[in-house]
Amino acid sequence: MKTTSDLIMFCQYVIKKYGNPNDATEEQKAEEFRKVYFKNIPLNLHTLQVVASVCGIRTNGLESKKMPPKLRGYHEVIGDYKNIYYREEDSLSGIQNTILHEIREMMETLFTEVNPTYIPLKTKARHLAANQFATAVLLPRSSFSAKLFATGLDIIELSNQYSKSCSQVLLRMGEVLQGKLFMYAALYEPNSENEWQVTYWTACHNETDPDSNVFGVDGLFPRKGRIAAPDSLVSQSVTERKSYLVQHITLLDSMDEGLVAFARPLLIPEIPVKVALVVLLEQNRNILQPQIDRLQPMVIDGFHGHL
Repeated sequence: MKTTSDLIMFCQYVIKKYGNPNDATEEQKAEEFRKVYFKNIPLNLHTLQVVASVCGIRTNGLESKKMPPKLRGYHEVIGDYKNIYYREEDSLSGIQNTILHEIREMMETLFTEVNPTYIPLKTKARHLAANQFATAVLLPRSSFSAKLFATGLDIIELSNQYSKSCSQVLLRMGEVLQGKLFMYAALYEPNSENEWQVTYWTACHNETDPDSNVFGVDGLFPRKGRIAAPDSLVSQSVTERKSYLVQHITLLDSMDEGLVAFARPLLIPEIPVKVALVVLLEQNRNILQPQIDRLQPMVIDGFHGHL
């Protein structure tokens, strides 16, 4: 296999259009990648593997016991041979994400071949960039944003529509809504002791109207690992196996305006395995309306100082 891999040609194209690769956001790199390789072709595992092959990359599924611990995938380059390895037991969504993640990490090295003056990202920054790139390719900003509002920020419904994990949808939601409005969202799952805890979360603020944000967010909204309180919206949703809506959450005794929150359990088949929680300012309740109309949740008038 010669080194005239199409992936290096793509890297040349990015540098020619944007100059320094750092001057192109991961959103822009992902959009260019979709334009060059997918155009009007549906993005699924088969077409993604074909694209990888066009880029001079072999994709290989391995049994979990043959994979390094705690890794969903990795890549190796030996001379002209490029390989991506993924867990063959992983979900289709997970495999797609792994392939795109590893392609982006390969691109970072190829950028230095195209432009020797380019200083590649450090390990952690490269990993984060690869995550952002993969998600942006799989969930394009424009179409995803439209469906986001059409479903009323319904993480589980979007996961079904895109055949992507709830966690990936949740994180993408935070990226797409950043700067547009205040929002907090979290995904709860049971731990080994059957306690429901936050496994993923995201938050965003309204950059055009700073007053339309809730400050001191770290103290109110649960971060990763936080256990759901017995009287919380999530706990009630798990117990009753139904969606719940809190119409008015006050933070201060003197505060008239508050928050609105929606919790939806994912039932398989009738057992809750995840709960998606979305919180907005009460003035933005209408954004949730499509989800409210579709699911007809149990309604709680108000909470004070907690979710």
